[in-house]
This record gives sequence, structure tokens and C-alpha cells, in this order.
Amino acid sequence: MTVSITRNASFTITDARYVGAKVGTDLRLLNNLYGKPALADIPNYVEEVALLLKNGYLDTVDYGFRKQDGESWLLRLRYRATTGGQLLDTRPGSLPTSVAVSGLSFYSYLTYSRSFHSLNATERSSFEDGLPFQRTGAPEPTASSGTTTNGNGYSRAGSGVTRDIYLAL
Repeated sequence: MTVSITRNASFTITDARYVGAKVGTDLRLLNNLYGKPALADIPNYVEEVALLLKNGYLDTVDYGFRKQDGESWLLRLRYRATTGGQLLDTRPGSLPTSVAVSGLSFYSYLTYSRSFHSLNATERSSFEDGLPFQRTGAPEPTASSGTTTNGNGYSRAGSGVTRDIYLAL
């Protein structure tokens, strides 16, 4: 199956930061509920999402808590870049409020779009150098035995993200 995504040329960095700010609000709510991620780190996550969205390089970004095994999610917020069609612009929030994450560390996992992968190595490296922090390769945590809730999304000017929340059983 081939998927074609066309980003609206009028999608500006201001639009992308609007969407990123809503992701940041979710992260601040996570901090209020579970003490993580660190408040000092949230602006960097927000800027990363904005820069990736603006350039069409974001596929998904996950934030949450992995189980003790480090290989599977206990609680995950997944944001998937979306353009056109059925975009939502809902209010942040509606997060699970009583997940036992004590002792678990906060984790984030990001995947890039095909547009990013179509760049040559120099272009990819140059773009990554402009991000607030550098990510390293790692296996993607699994999310195979739990419930997923979707229905939220944040968007502006024809681009944005959809959000789903995975909660392990």
C-alpha cells in the first residue's frame, strides 16, 4: 500500500508550535499526575515536535512509561503526524489518572516520516543538528496487550497530530 501525504505550504512554524504546545500541555499534565517528564524537558519536546511537523519529518512520537522489562509500554501517549482530511483540534487532557508508574522512568520514542528518510545523509544530519536534543537508535517498545483510546488530535492550517493512549492490561 502506498500512502501519499501532501503538506499544506502555508503551514508555518507558528502553526507547528501551536500543535506542539498542545502536546506540551499533555506532557505537563503527565508531570502533574506522575511527576514525569521533568518540566525543564518539556519545552524541548515541544520544539522538537514543532520542527519535525513544520518540515514534514514526523511520523510518530511516543511519550510514557515502560514496564520494568524496558521492552513494553505500560502507559504510552502516541502522536501521529496527520495532514488534511479529518483533522481534529481538541483540548489536551483526558489522560489516565491512576496508573501505577512508581519506580518507572519516563521514555520517548520517535519515528521519522518517509520524507525525512528520503533526505541524503548530510541533509538528515544537518536537520538533526538543529533539534533541541539528539536521539539515539533503540528498539521500539511493544504495546501488544492493552487498550488503546483515540479520538484526540491537535491541528492548525491543515496539519497536526492525532493522539492515542495505550494502557497495558
